[in-house]
Amino acid sequence: MTECVDCVVIGAGVVGLACARALARGGREVIVLEAAQAIGTGTSSRNSEVIHAGIYYAGGSLKAHLCVQGKAQLYRYCRDRAIACRRLGKVIVATAAAQRPQLQAYYDSAAGNGVDDLQWLDRAQLRELEPQVSGHCALLSPSTGIVDSHALMLSLLGDMERCRGTLVCNSPVTAARVCGDGIELAVGGREAMRISATTVVNCAGLYAVDVAASVAGLDPAAVPAAYYAKGHYFTLSGKSPFQRLVYPLADGAGLGIHVTLDMQGQVRFGPDVQWQQNRDYSFDHSRKPAFVEAIRRYYPALDAGRLQPGYTGIRPKLAPAGQGPRDFMIQDAAAHGAAGLINLFGIESPGLTASLAIADRVAAVAGAA
Repeated sequence: MTECVDCVVIGAGVVGLACARALARGGREVIVLEAAQAIGTGTSSRNSEVIHAGIYYAGGSLKAHLCVQGKAQLYRYCRDRAIACRRLGKVIVATAAAQRPQLQAYYDSAAGNGVDDLQWLDRAQLRELEPQVSGHCALLSPSTGIVDSHALMLSLLGDMERCRGTLVCNSPVTAARVCGDGIELAVGGREAMRISATTVVNCAGLYAVDVAASVAGLDPAAVPAAYYAKGHYFTLSGKSPFQRLVYPLADGAGLGIHVTLDMQGQVRFGPDVQWQQNRDYSFDHSRKPAFVEAIRRYYPALDAGRLQPGYTGIRPKLAPAGQGPRDFMIQDAAAHGAAGLINLFGIESPGLTASLAIADRVAAVAGAA
């Protein structure tokens, strides 16, 4: 027997929950299918919890637009729901005079994206703000912050459930097919079932490409290749020497090994970038010397003995190593021809920051279908 519903959201990470909330608040009947036994156990539990300003992303991109829009929405949402967040700010550090043009490029990019609060710091001003940080000059981003991502996800879930949405865990989508009036899903778990939905939003994160590839009747050419970038995080034991986030200049593979702080003040360094073909979260302890070398370029007083293994995270990428970053992909029937199916591919950083804005975009696409 096939159960008929209005909307199914696949994946209960922060973006999936935000999308489900937006759809439910719009009056849609929503069921969230999560393969794991709880919400937010994948990418959403393995990020740095940073609220990004919108500095680095290409002008006109979804990442740029949705990050800036989502940042404002997220700060308001946290304020209204009493979710722990702190607008700490961050400094982006050039360690040598030759790097100043790259900082200028960041400044110009940010301005083009609508981020107009960046402030230039000379060496003395940087030292005054962050005495332990060594640099020739820096940019201060006052609107960068951190958030308790788990509390955020619980709040999004609560909002959805108050609008009569339903979360079903331990329910992996094992197959799907395009039907005349929507998408039919085969759902595994203890009680296997089939669900026919008018709208299906594929928010499966690292598994979004797999889910799309399992949809019979969907043009395979519309499903992108999947690539995975793994990052290690090390923590610093003891009291934090930093008051805010500290980022070096970005390298070709990411934003460099930077300083983040969690809501308890714990210092984390990371991530590095390690391309791989699988979703293996194992921790490679041999990477510590490379971390020490990178960190000491801007934090020369680092005591390597205080650097402890933390965790790893994996980002879903839409291009292999060496090809540069790709934009978020929010794909609907106009791109793949399957009415009712919305695929979210490559939702990596700044996905957490942009989650509420992504959700609004998805709800608008679903309403227009």
